[in-house]
Amino acid sequence: MLYQTIDILGTVAFAISGVLVAMEKRLDLFGVLIIAFVTAIGGGTLRDLLIGNTPVGWMQDLTYVITIFISVVFAIIFVNKLKYLRKSLFLFDTIGIGLYTMVGVEKGLAAELLPIMCIFLGTMTACFGGVIRDILCNEIPVIFRKEIYATACILGGASYFLLIQLPIKETYAYIAAILVVIALRLVAVKFDVRLPNIYSSKD
Repeated sequence: MLYQTIDILGTVAFAISGVLVAMEKRLDLFGVLIIAFVTAIGGGTLRDLLIGNTPVGWMQDLTYVITIFISVVFAIIFVNKLKYLRKSLFLFDTIGIGLYTMVGVEKGLAAELLPIMCIFLGTMTACFGGVIRDILCNEIPVIFRKEIYATACILGGASYFLLIQLPIKETYAYIAAILVVIALRLVAVKFDVRLPNIYSSKD
């Protein structure tokens, strides 16, 4: 139940982030819907294909498609309430990567993958939808910039495997790992923590 709830919440967060980017680019209604859709299911689709879970999740359960449609309608109706689109996008995107990282880790564990592969799968689940969104909207994907993004997913996924070694419930470790991803991303942006620059200043 927890896993499915987290998955749905991640779908909502990423669908709304897709709507915000699409509306900022002033796409038409169909364009907004497509961007929301690929943002929400892109990472999960790649994940399921890699582990041989076909048909992929959203094709087996109409709940995800309905959730995306409802999220799109909600975001469009209340877009004026989200006065600062960039801040709203950042918030929903950050929540999305936190939730989807652990959804991917859980899928990896169910497929009996090694912990390191589960972390990679979680990171891919969290980041790939955003990559598609940004490419379609003619933006350099956040994951390819200097910002702490995929790194937060990797560290959050790793924290889960450390936490389950402690005498605490696995559910608490799961939730804590999600919060680790979100917290790392928030702190990195708040204090402008970035990955090292490999280019000289004159470049």
